[in-house]
Amino acid sequence: MAKVSIVGAGAVGATAAQYITQRSLADVVLIDIIPDTARGKSLDLQQASALLGESATVCGTGDYALTADSDIIVITAGVPRKPGMSRDDLLKINAQIVKEASAKTIQGSPRAIYIVVTNPLDVMTFLCWQTTGLPTQRVIGMAGVLDSARFQTFIAEEMNVSSADVRAMVLGGHGDLMVPIPRYSTVNGIPVTELLPHDRVEALCARTRDGGAEIVGLLKSGSAYYAPGASVALMVQSILLDERRLLPCSVNPRGAYGLKDVCIGLPVILGRQGAEQVVSVKLKRVEKRALAESAKAVLGAIGQMKQLLS
Repeated sequence: MAKVSIVGAGAVGATAAQYITQRSLADVVLIDIIPDTARGKSLDLQQASALLGESATVCGTGDYALTADSDIIVITAGVPRKPGMSRDDLLKINAQIVKEASAKTIQGSPRAIYIVVTNPLDVMTFLCWQTTGLPTQRVIGMAGVLDSARFQTFIAEEMNVSSADVRAMVLGGHGDLMVPIPRYSTVNGIPVTELLPHDRVEALCARTRDGGAEIVGLLKSGSAYYAPGASVALMVQSILLDERRLLPCSVNPRGAYGLKDVCIGLPVILGRQGAEQVVSVKLKRVEKRALAESAKAVLGAIGQMKQLLS
């Protein structure tokens, strides 16, 4: 069976492990700076597997040596922003965590594909790519799948239809400047722009941009983890089973869309070699401008991260 190592045994990492093992996609190593947290959650998942008849195993540890020979490394480790913590503080702390996790895991898994979940996601994906020295297609940020799932859900709710018939596309950075693309978001093949008035479409786009904050506001403490964990599992499945799904993921554009030296959400073909192809779609002028602005913001944050780490 394939092997997936998840760095970070918090809610997102543990939920991703749950979805991966429930589908028997891979054996999972769950690693955390607090080893007993990883061991406890892994033991709980193993006991659930016994009830569900799953064949995949879960191992909890604090030892990076146990991640060796992983097919996929998922990095969810990081800290949320706390009272009194500046954005610079958060960026520096999470950058140090992701850099360490990337450097330690690549030693034992030089052929792995990386999926980055830690925020600020696009910046952390860029850092992981630089730290590991891997080809660009083997370091992928998760958020486009998650943001598109949120857009998909809101469209289904608005139209009172099954979300199974809805496909949505969100590009750009994972933040306030993400770029939902209603023209490429459909209900059973029909663009949502032909099914809803413009003001409702714009309202759904705005809600998508605030999708994470909406959940944080409702929870009061903590943030989303079910949908992020499911997003990771979907990407893992597409890679390990070579499904070649077309999914929006944060990647180095390699010059596509006129962008380079950045990681940002774009449509890619996700298969056994990673982000095997960046798919070019025609964008309207306003959409191109929004994507360029989103990329500019990520570039600025990358520059800021480099200064903080120097």
